[in-house]
Amino acid sequence: MTVTRTLTNYGSLVKLSHTVFALPFALAAVILAAPFADVTVSKVLLIVLCIASARTAAMAFNRLIDRDIDAKNPRTQDRELPKGVLSVNAVRVLVLASCSVFVVAAARLGRLPLYLSPVALCLALGYSYTKRFTALCHVVLGLAVAFAPGGAWIALGAPVTLAPWLLVLGVAAWVAGFDVLYSLQDRGFDQNEQLHSIPVRLGVTGALVTSAFLHLLTVGALLAVGVLLGRGIPYMVGVGLIALLLTVEHAIVKPSDLSKLNKAFFDVNGYVSLAFLVCVSVDQLLR
Repeated sequence: MTVTRTLTNYGSLVKLSHTVFALPFALAAVILAAPFADVTVSKVLLIVLCIASARTAAMAFNRLIDRDIDAKNPRTQDRELPKGVLSVNAVRVLVLASCSVFVVAAARLGRLPLYLSPVALCLALGYSYTKRFTALCHVVLGLAVAFAPGGAWIALGAPVTLAPWLLVLGVAAWVAGFDVLYSLQDRGFDQNEQLHSIPVRLGVTGALVTSAFLHLLTVGALLAVGVLLGRGIPYMVGVGLIALLLTVEHAIVKPSDLSKLNKAFFDVNGYVSLAFLVCVSVDQLLR
């Protein structure tokens, strides 16, 4: 196997393209925290390294412990571990290496980020077990991803007021909401394997309603962040764009037609995070 092919397989394993979900919100948190903190290039680079390494560890660990489940699911049978294009030991090394990089980068950011790094890793890695015993697995995933903007705020030393907590809430609800939608495609399989999710617990319609409620919570939380921090019109436009995009997402996914789930998941949610980052950046430049 060539080096290029191996790197491609690793990139596919950890879904590098999904970084577009967490990283823009974390960078937006840096911008929002900047008036209250000492922001340097080295800190921002360390924050990016923390996010990339934690996310790599989480995705690789998820694929590792779910490899037997993935081998049974027609949707996931072609993943790298079920197909055997990457070995179990190789993925274990990747998880350990990524966790190590995360802890070292967190330590470089300060004592508090170092102390909190085990909490972040427990959320990021522990999520993979939750669908075995609770339908709230989507919420755990949301909290794990929301640790990125929350951790960025803390790493910069900005005061932890209500605003960053609401930012964490908004991101957690957003991720949980779209993960509920994404899990609709595995509802039948999860039922047969006795795995837990909102679609399994509440059915298709119940899952859609739950996802919509979570996304309403996202918009409300992000709007409150802007009010508390005294942000301007570009920020509010960003929240409006997010509300519009999430409305489009829910219009795409209907109880009678789940064929566009992947489009809703990948396209729309990528635009959500990028729209927020762009509008927060413009708002900061115009202040």
